[in-house]
Amino acid sequence: MELSIEDKKIISDSIRDIKDFPKEGIVFKDITTLLNNKEAYQVLMNHLEARYKSYDLDYIAGIDARGFIFGAALADRLKIAFVPIRKKGKLPSTTVCEKYELEYGFDEVEVHLDAFNGDKGARVLMIDDLLATGGTANAAAKLIKKLDINLVEACFLLNLTFLEGEKRVSEHTKVYTILDI
Repeated sequence: MELSIEDKKIISDSIRDIKDFPKEGIVFKDITTLLNNKEAYQVLMNHLEARYKSYDLDYIAGIDARGFIFGAALADRLKIAFVPIRKKGKLPSTTVCEKYELEYGFDEVEVHLDAFNGDKGARVLMIDDLLATGGTANAAAKLIKKLDINLVEACFLLNLTFLEGEKRVSEHTKVYTILDI
């Protein structure tokens, strides 16, 4: 299911550009204006629900932190469970981690070892707000697969196509994006 041109415009128009944030030369895509626009948020969530209701999913895995906003809401609509994929050190129980490279150094994402309740082969949708270089999403996809989970698709609200992150993530699963920038 594809989003109509009109609905894409509603969503796109609700996202604010902040120039030179977090540093000079970067145009930050601020989704807080989407979240507080009830029409745009409803259009987005209705689309995601319609798209994924026939996927026979068991879990939605949301990437820290904005993936939690869309993932938890979608999991509720689909009446399935939500799993948070967090930055290292944020989860209180036994975790499994995946390290990834940043421009200057490394970072890690983790998930509770029992996050998918031992459901080997469970069908999971991974979701986040932004796909840029694909480092975090790639690590999150590897993490899910490390637990013998079936990563059905990765969904992103925004895809910065010029950074080619989709190539990295598509090595692990299909990628669906709402808006390509």
